[in-house]
Amino acid sequence: MIPRARRTALLLLPFAALAGCGAGEEAVVVARPPVAVAPVAARDLVDRILVTGELIAVNEADVAAEVDGRVTAILVDEGSAVAVGETVLEIDTERRQLELDDARAQVEEARAHLDQEERETDRWRLLYASKTASQAQLDAAEAELSLARSRLTASRARLGLAERALRKASVAAPFSGVVSRRHVSEGEFITAGTDLFDLVSVDPIEIEFRVTERDSGRVELGQWLDVSVAPFPERVFRAEVTMVSPQIDPVSRTLRVKARVEDEEGLLRPGLFARADLGVSERAAVPMIPESAVLQRADGSVVFRMVGPDQVERVVLATGVIRDGYVEVVEGLEVGDVIVVRGHARLVDGSRVDVRTPAGEPALTAARPAEPTPE
Repeated sequence: MIPRARRTALLLLPFAALAGCGAGEEAVVVARPPVAVAPVAARDLVDRILVTGELIAVNEADVAAEVDGRVTAILVDEGSAVAVGETVLEIDTERRQLELDDARAQVEEARAHLDQEERETDRWRLLYASKTASQAQLDAAEAELSLARSRLTASRARLGLAERALRKASVAAPFSGVVSRRHVSEGEFITAGTDLFDLVSVDPIEIEFRVTERDSGRVELGQWLDVSVAPFPERVFRAEVTMVSPQIDPVSRTLRVKARVEDEEGLLRPGLFARADLGVSERAAVPMIPESAVLQRADGSVVFRMVGPDQVERVVLATGVIRDGYVEVVEGLEVGDVIVVRGHARLVDGSRVDVRTPAGEPALTAARPAEPTPE
């Protein structure tokens, strides 16, 4: 058993050692976190461009009434297909026919009155030539003739309006499609401008999608692509690009594209989400880093880059595709930069680190360490 005096001396040894340190020397050494590093590598990337879009109708319209009246007939039900020019409903066509007949009668009356005034004016001209009528009488006859001509013109205009009203009373489909919704019922009184029914064209149908600025050069008019939709996962529909926007969206940095989809069986419907396959893109010497090196923070994707043998800096990246455990670097790093791939969860900008090899051994230098051998 150790005597009490000796035990006390042993306990005091550490404090005596600290007391021997100079006033300007640190007594505590802070341990640096161990990290593993790897360089940004240049890799050849084979990328299949898949984009998500929406199926839209080539033609879609909310058809409204152009005349007032009561809905007297509805000839097509919701969901029914109609051809261009086919009558969908009628708005008091009997009344419009009566108004047309009245307008025609007024035209005939105005024409007869004009014929009478022409004969009367000719008679006054003869009388004036034979000195048996005054200039004032002739002027009055010619004024009546001019008024009769104006009345005929006005009655013909009313006839044209009546003919147009009768045509518009039979509301026809402006294009071939399907009546997706009806807004009025038979017997309802409506005014001009009232929505009557919605018409959509389902053949042909288009897909509208956006591609990134980087892939915008791979899309052109007439290009063929494959389209798939969730209701028919085993089917692939062919589509031809019909519209490419002339400019990149300045906010989203994307390009808007439309393609017409072949659908002979009529399976597709507007509003469906769809995926377009633009094919394979091959890019050489793309900067890529291990996926484990990227941390997701509030300001985006973050990595820590070595700026010396034992110091790191925080870098916010713009990243691209992910392939086989590696992430494409779009902006923020260059090929050859050395980054931390493990042990970086608690690092901050300017942290000092203890660089280790993949096996955990101390590294001789962090300037250009060798890329970890893939498992």
